[in-house]
Amino acid sequence: MAKLVSKTYGEALFQVACEGGDAKCAELLEEIRVLRGILSENPEFDSLMKHPGITKQEKLQVMETVFRGRVSEELVNFLDIIVSKERFGELNGIFDYFTDRVKERQQIGVVCITSAAALTEKQRAAVEQKILETTAFVKLEPHYSVDRELIGGLVIRIGDRVVDSSIRTKLDQMTKQLLQIQLG
Repeated sequence: MAKLVSKTYGEALFQVACEGGDAKCAELLEEIRVLRGILSENPEFDSLMKHPGITKQEKLQVMETVFRGRVSEELVNFLDIIVSKERFGELNGIFDYFTDRVKERQQIGVVCITSAAALTEKQRAAVEQKILETTAFVKLEPHYSVDRELIGGLVIRIGDRVVDSSIRTKLDQMTKQLLQIQLG
């Protein structure tokens, strides 16, 4: 249910942003990034907005007081709808969905790259260049991590796609093949 709510409201926010063009999408994306930071630094605000003893009208008044004039009109109106529909608890999921859609529109690929050892800047640049050449992305948002159990090679995740060229996986595959061979 939460995923459906996030998609529904996130898509609505995305459509509003698209009406304003690429510049509006980028502006709302940045506002949401800043807003998320502020909300994470102030967990008491989150508690206030989710508190069952505070009326919807009082929450709307707080929202207006805090955000009107500080963020775009579109975002204030959107937050008002979220509070009115009692969906404030779904805000992170909604913002995640919106962020993913804007990055998709801007052809920014979020890529998780895992290697057995830390990659040098030159290696990172080569990997990123190869990904850009083999995908429709014009820009990457790479996230690097190290997993020594890979032994060597890389595991690259883009969305739900995985390219696993690690030595560990190749050894596992060879082991399975050898176990399937029946000695006659």
